[in-house]
Amino acid sequence: MYFIEKTINKLYSDGYTYFLNPKELKDVTNHLKKNTYNIYKPYESSEKNIIYLKDIPSLILFEIIISVNIKHQDILGSLYSLGIEDNLFGDIIIHDNHYYFYTFQNMKTYFEMEFTKIGKNNISLITQDINYLNDYEPSFLPITIINSSLRIDSVIAKIIHTNREKVKELIKEKKIIYNYDLLKDNSIVLKPGDTFSIRRFGKYKFNKIISNTKKDNLVIEILKYINNEKN
Repeated sequence: MYFIEKTINKLYSDGYTYFLNPKELKDVTNHLKKNTYNIYKPYESSEKNIIYLKDIPSLILFEIIISVNIKHQDILGSLYSLGIEDNLFGDIIIHDNHYYFYTFQNMKTYFEMEFTKIGKNNISLITQDINYLNDYEPSFLPITIINSSLRIDSVIAKIIHTNREKVKELIKEKKIIYNYDLLKDNSIVLKPGDTFSIRRFGKYKFNKIISNTKKDNLVIEILKYINNEKN
């Protein structure tokens, strides 16, 4: 509740919020009157978006220049190592073998001075037009599995080729994010559109039940996000 109050206070004092993930966005807008706010999306399917009142905040799109192949988790880990909150930057995008992230205009100098390495590799930042990635759409790899249920622990076990006890360990170690929050209940039943991230294994979305087998198992389609990986 504190986060919601703090975010709403910022909205009314500054005219906009920081970047919010889908769960945060829903929590905050549930406490706002309809038709009193707007939502800014850097691109149509962006995950981290901003609530604003009248004027869209001034944003910047950085492209990261680096001489080696890196992954989404490398960029995210290096940003976290700066000691800043993740609501100060938007989506991290890997597209056509280029790397990008959104942030606020007033963070430009900070990132240019402090964000100089990813791992042991030197980087530089250049600015792109804020609309440069307007038509960007994330890519997915469809994965089909056959499973007895939609319990999240059972589905994850099938995806990463392990057992449910190992999944429980991953949950205890806080290595699984479900719908943008730490997974705490291994018995959750997945619904279409639910997302979950497994550290070191990637991010996934439950898409649909394709069919049932003769033995009454479920044929399930899972979408793996592949925009986080360099081709």
